[in-house]
Amino acid sequence: MSYTVGLTADAVQDLAELCGYIDSNDVPGKADYVLGEIEKVLISLGENPNRRVYPGELSNLGIKEYREVLFKPYRIIYRVVDDRVFVLIIADGRRDMEVLLQSRLLGA
Repeated sequence: MSYTVGLTADAVQDLAELCGYIDSNDVPGKADYVLGEIEKVLISLGENPNRRVYPGELSNLGIKEYREVLFKPYRIIYRVVDDRVFVLIIADGRRDMEVLLQSRLLGA
């Protein structure tokens, strides 16, 4: 089964901020490399997104409607609904993910 993968406005903003930060603070070309690798991960989600793991912070609370894939240190959090994959968060995993997940996904 093939899935359609889409990014929410928040995920698009995450990606833009991430690339902007890398572009300003790392070696030239690194932001393009990271963007290309994240795009590969996003494309791969169209093939079998349900094989990925649940985010530990949410799984510990019994919440299993979200999944994640890693391109270290970046975490991509998404939700599968029917034949669509909604990418909700693209973040550096060194951030306080518990706070980010609570504010973004749980409305806390």
